[in-house]
Amino acid sequence: MLQRLVLLLSVIPAAAHAFCGFYVAGGGASLFNDATQVVLLREGTKTVLSMQNNYRGPPQNFAMVVPVPVVLQKENVKTLTKNLFDKLDQLAAPRLVEYWEQDPCYQPPARAMSMDAFGGVGSAKKALAPSMESGVRDYGVSIEAQFTVGEYEIVVLSAKDALGLEAWLTDNQYKIPSGAAPLFRPYIQQGMKFFVAKVDVAKVKFENDVATLSPLRFHYDSEKFELPIRLGLINAKAEQDLIVHVLARERYEVANYPNVTIPTNIDLVPSAKSEFGPFYASLLDKTVKKNPKAVVTEYAWDASTCDPCPTPPLGVQDLMLLGLDVVTGGAPMPELEFKNRDAVPPQEAAQVDTMIRNLMAQISRRRMGSMGRFVITRLHARYDKGSLGDDLVFKATTPIAGGREFLTNGSELEQGAVSASVNNFQARYAIRYPWAGKIECSNPQRGKWGGPPGGARPRPVAAEDLGLVKRDATLAAKLVESPVPEVGLKGLKSRAGLPVKK
Repeated sequence: MLQRLVLLLSVIPAAAHAFCGFYVAGGGASLFNDATQVVLLREGTKTVLSMQNNYRGPPQNFAMVVPVPVVLQKENVKTLTKNLFDKLDQLAAPRLVEYWEQDPCYQPPARAMSMDAFGGVGSAKKALAPSMESGVRDYGVSIEAQFTVGEYEIVVLSAKDALGLEAWLTDNQYKIPSGAAPLFRPYIQQGMKFFVAKVDVAKVKFENDVATLSPLRFHYDSEKFELPIRLGLINAKAEQDLIVHVLARERYEVANYPNVTIPTNIDLVPSAKSEFGPFYASLLDKTVKKNPKAVVTEYAWDASTCDPCPTPPLGVQDLMLLGLDVVTGGAPMPELEFKNRDAVPPQEAAQVDTMIRNLMAQISRRRMGSMGRFVITRLHARYDKGSLGDDLVFKATTPIAGGREFLTNGSELEQGAVSASVNNFQARYAIRYPWAGKIECSNPQRGKWGGPPGGARPRPVAAEDLGLVKRDATLAAKLVESPVPEVGLKGLKSRAGLPVKK
């Protein structure tokens, strides 16, 4: 069976940052990677890798160094926009929802309901080539390809020896952190190449010494499916967060480290709304401490749906931008232009706009149906130099469900992750507001949840920028309202889904 998947590595902004490569600069300048997202779309042996980075450091030329399995040519490389990376991250992020207890004395008509409805440089040749060419025989380093794409001046290198590659980078006025050679060596022994993307800062906008770079996309063929992360440990001084999104026909997990699912369907106290990010970081830290070296599954769901949805689900055009056009040869979505829109009365223009949106949605649904379903899996690792010694290797695994407003026996909310026929698992947390009115019936039905009294349904809150939050090991225990047996937290009530008695 053909294997199709998208893998997205999100590096959370933090003091230390996970990265599948590393930055180098002239003169030993201090460089930091504030945010990195890497997308790998794969079918068979073909991989399309898209990578977006933010760079923090002085406004001078710098480069990214990333190991790749083959020599890349210019036709394999292009730049993208960053909006899609944000969309995918928000779609699968841990989310907080709010529920209000409904009138315990109300008797609804008999019908099925789903509560989850709520829910300064010159060219690369000029800047790099002279020193490269003079050092080929001295260092055992060869220039396999050289070209420019957007603000990137790209060189693909091969090396016979790790010390030679380290010396070449150093002698070309790049300050390599000490101890780089041992991390280069495994990739050289595997015959991998080194993708060096030098950035022309004259083409980049800096704000407060932070540059947002255009996402790079390139593709190659390789039998292996793994994520090279060891080079990212060169600058590691503390724990790093690594988030991986896999978009595939099946759910994915790591093959060479333990796997665990994040505790989900937990009720929180109302004050947690303003501290949701720090709460989740605390819960994640407790989960990792309880399961050393484990990679945590936070999401496994159909890519074309979500419930509740922090952002619209992925469409065909999103998949094409991530590289489905490369692996399937599929045509991009058509572009429909409304000519002379200003000459049409506003009401009629609005009707045409709606018709165009509906038509595009219909085309997207039909294309998605012809390609079959994809599943997004979000994996989260927290590690340092001592906890991860190997690159991440991924394998397909069975479906799971959890984190839904689903009653397992008609009265108790499902807990944790369970085996299922389809993937419906998410890291979901709820604030539940008990009924505040009078209860005047003889047989009140407590614990029925829905929207607020006014009827407006608040959007779920996604936990983002987790690396920026101040970590507090005690916060999870302070903010949980229901028990979390996976990490030994008792809570204020016996189980999730019950109202707290006043």
